[in-house]
Amino acid sequence: MIFDDLVRSLEYRRALSLPADVSEEYELLAQGEYNVNYAFVHPLTERRLVLRINFGSQMHLDSQIEYEAEAMRTIAGSGRVPLVYYTDNTHRYIDHGILVMEYLPGRYPDYCSDSDMSGVMKCLADIHSVDIPAHKVIWGEPFEVSRNTVRLIAPHSSLGAIIDECELMADKYMKSESGDDSIKRRLRELLNKGRIIASREDEDKSLRRCCINTELNSTNFLVDDTGFVRLVDWEKPLYGDPAQDLGHLLAPTTTFWKTDTIFSYSRTEELIDRYIEAVDGRFNTEGVRQRTHDFITVTCLRGLTWCAMAWVEYKDPGKDIVNESTRKKLDDYLSDSFLSDIEKRF
Repeated sequence: MIFDDLVRSLEYRRALSLPADVSEEYELLAQGEYNVNYAFVHPLTERRLVLRINFGSQMHLDSQIEYEAEAMRTIAGSGRVPLVYYTDNTHRYIDHGILVMEYLPGRYPDYCSDSDMSGVMKCLADIHSVDIPAHKVIWGEPFEVSRNTVRLIAPHSSLGAIIDECELMADKYMKSESGDDSIKRRLRELLNKGRIIASREDEDKSLRRCCINTELNSTNFLVDDTGFVRLVDWEKPLYGDPAQDLGHLLAPTTTFWKTDTIFSYSRTEELIDRYIEAVDGRFNTEGVRQRTHDFITVTCLRGLTWCAMAWVEYKDPGKDIVNESTRKKLDDYLSDSFLSDIEKRF
């Protein structure tokens, strides 16, 4: 395997209190667009752990693996994220950043299950209730701060930062000769409308800021046998508005990705109610409902532009990681019917 030198290294084995001789077996657990995860059992403690290998950064960070590890350490007190045991971004043994963390058992939540979705909202409320010390935060736009930062990035304008990211992702499709001219035109119109929505954002400094995940796909939540929910993928955390997480969770571009589910307006309102109840006064939730709806709209645009970018990347035969379920979904998201639905929401 590509990480043989790593797992044999004295540094790795000492850090994890592993025996000198390699006896543990690494099995592929899951892979996304930028990371591959392997599960293994510690031969002494018999705890199951995850070795995560990073192949790139959506945030254009040189310290990607350290950035997400530091975010998980910062909110570990919530009890809702994996514990981090080891990181290495030196590329000494493998030409990728690596992280070893706690393996969390569980199944993916069912969007149609009241108990599962209540558990998801409680999970988010607990994470969002963790106060973040000022020294753990760096203010600035995600693509402008130091590429070596491990502090949580805090955009001055959350909606504006998403639109900026959308512009960067859409640009790859706009410049591609393989891209459809009609789709390019429609994306451009949606980007212009998204910019108008972002310009209305209330920059009230008294609004709650916390560690947000920003990518709340259903497969990132795990429901254990007791119904307790944890969040396991922290690739793009920010210091921002909790409504941004709610907006991503409830947006049709998110729910349709793995489950073909799209929440009705009344169901969306009900789930926002459950989140506010779960917060239970730990921070001010005034205005979170309207901000969530703004984030739902802009998140739809982010999903579309990401798909447009990924569609171009999947045309490259040299792409490091290819996810077949992703490949099949990209055309669905850029179809006339799906684009029309998003255009109506704007």
